[in-house]
Amino acid sequence: MIRCEGLTKYYGNHQAISDVSFEVGEGEIVGFLGPNAAGKTTTMRILTSFLPPTAGVATIAGHDVVEDSLQSRRAVGYVPEAAALYGDMRVTQYLRYCAGLRGMSRTETAERIDYVLGTCGLQERADSIISTLSRGFCQRVALAQALLHDPPVLILDEPTVGLDPNQIIEVRNLIKELAGQHTVMLSTHILPEAQMTCQRVIIINHGHIIAEDTPQALTAQIREAEVVSVTLANDEDNVERVLLDMGDVVAVRPMGGGTYHVDTAVGSDIRADIARCVVERGWGLLELRPVEMTLEDVFRELTTEEEGVE
Repeated sequence: MIRCEGLTKYYGNHQAISDVSFEVGEGEIVGFLGPNAAGKTTTMRILTSFLPPTAGVATIAGHDVVEDSLQSRRAVGYVPEAAALYGDMRVTQYLRYCAGLRGMSRTETAERIDYVLGTCGLQERADSIISTLSRGFCQRVALAQALLHDPPVLILDEPTVGLDPNQIIEVRNLIKELAGQHTVMLSTHILPEAQMTCQRVIIINHGHIIAEDTPQALTAQIREAEVVSVTLANDEDNVERVLLDMGDVVAVRPMGGGTYHVDTAVGSDIRADIARCVVERGWGLLELRPVEMTLEDVFRELTTEEEGVE
């Protein structure tokens, strides 16, 4: 559905992105991640025909974004980071206006407005003036206009920026419901959101793609140890030494408050051995759990390494 091959973009002498290549398949939800000024928005603007690339090729649903930009734009629903809403319009009035810009018939417009109002939870706000809506409802209106013409591809630039936790959950659930019916590519700075929403992530840094896979696979690629957190009721001086003497343990890190992070060889699971040791020594086991590496850890590791290379 989305294909980029060798995309490069210069602003004067400044190279914003270089040789960016990736594909997003039909029905996927893919996160496009990167630090500020990494090239995310530039790439998305090229995909939505807002900007031409300096070099390379991009296609949406088989249509070249430069050579066949009208058809490629028809295949895209786009929500920019700063959604362009007309505050003096009512919600349905704005949606009818967007439908008119897209050349939709009256019958199709009525049917699709009913659909997007229901899908985006806007029925009770249909006659509200947009300037009176909360940030969360404005974001729903932006999503509604992106869905209005039933595009196969949705490109969402920071769709949850500025929303409160409840609104973020609502938008996240809405995006997940769209999976399968639409191919979704979204950028976000909220990495836990990407981990909970996206099936796959693409990480860009300094204008280059540096990683592309599922969050789980990326974690496995860079994980150097399994980590177990153990919390004790009786924190004694010899705890660190005793745990280090156990097989497969490579490091023990005191975290304070009777909690230790125990690093073991990748693929090993010595939780039962740790529990037995703690009970036998009477230390009082309060908690024993694996510490999972998060997408935030992966992101920090990869982008820090890239900065070091630069």
